[in-house]
Amino acid sequence: MRELNQEKPVVAVTMGDPCGIGPEIIVRALARPEVQMVCRPLVLGDSEAMNRAVAITGLPLEVVKSTSVPPIGSSPNRIYLRPLTNLAVCDLVFGAPTITSGAVVVRYIWEAVRLCLSGEVAAMATAPINKEAMHRAGFPYPGHTELLAQLTQTPEFVMMLAGNKLRVTLVTIHEALADVPRLVTTEKILTTIRITHRDLDRYFRKNPRIAVLALNPHCGEGGMFGGEETGIIAPAIAAARTEGIDASGPHSADTLFHFAARGEYDVVVCMYHDQGLIPLKLLHFDDGVNVTLGLPIIRTSVDHGTAYNLAGSGTASDASMAAAILMAAEMARIKSGSGCC
Repeated sequence: MRELNQEKPVVAVTMGDPCGIGPEIIVRALARPEVQMVCRPLVLGDSEAMNRAVAITGLPLEVVKSTSVPPIGSSPNRIYLRPLTNLAVCDLVFGAPTITSGAVVVRYIWEAVRLCLSGEVAAMATAPINKEAMHRAGFPYPGHTELLAQLTQTPEFVMMLAGNKLRVTLVTIHEALADVPRLVTTEKILTTIRITHRDLDRYFRKNPRIAVLALNPHCGEGGMFGGEETGIIAPAIAAARTEGIDASGPHSADTLFHFAARGEYDVVVCMYHDQGLIPLKLLHFDDGVNVTLGLPIIRTSVDHGTAYNLAGSGTASDASMAAAILMAAEMARIKSGSGCC
């Protein structure tokens, strides 16, 4: 019989913004026994930032530089780090991101994607980044999701936020609310439903029950508040059902989440960012996970920002970081055939 450690997938963990809470929540997450039991994490980042994070947390861990993946049977007291940068002191000031710190987060992500695509690691989990700093460094992406889609040459992708009680996917992501009605099309909704169904069926639950939300209050109230429900959303749901997808709706957003949180649906397809993230964060503020569906690789992330006000204090919660690593490891096991849905 193979050793249990041979079943553990290698998960690349990107350090995120060195001026934020990323390094310290990674340290806390990797110290958790439940994380150590299910995967072999490889941190991609900066040696000085990670050693400082260990000191801040006060945990008895050692940062070990490594050019290879963590070995089978690796010590739980070691954090294996692939150092990709050698940041100066001025680029490590808590709460003060620089152009350099904005650039290095992209380098960490690039390397994680490369490792995933080459098969050297089974999945990647990302710590938070600062989008403004990334933009100042010349990378004008709205966020991780769009950058990952370009790096993997994925034209169609879906952002999912997930917790134990609720999962939501988004038809539109980082868009101005005024632009949403124009961007919500039958084709876009159907694509979102298809990708949601395919990846949930693969990684989370066979034949998932998908609830699709309305755009307008009370599903448009028979056209009084808008016609998108009958003219755009309902045709997408009907088309999905002809493909054997268990999709229903359009449902009114002000009532549907009550039933979804009770387990009557496996995922809720939302028309815009806050429609899905407000209820998700109400239930899973600390332990929500961001999953990018549709990619050729497995990618999970924390569902929060850099929290500059907490950086360096050692008080930031690592619950979302730990949940992201655990979910990435579980998805990797399922993909390899050693897990089950």
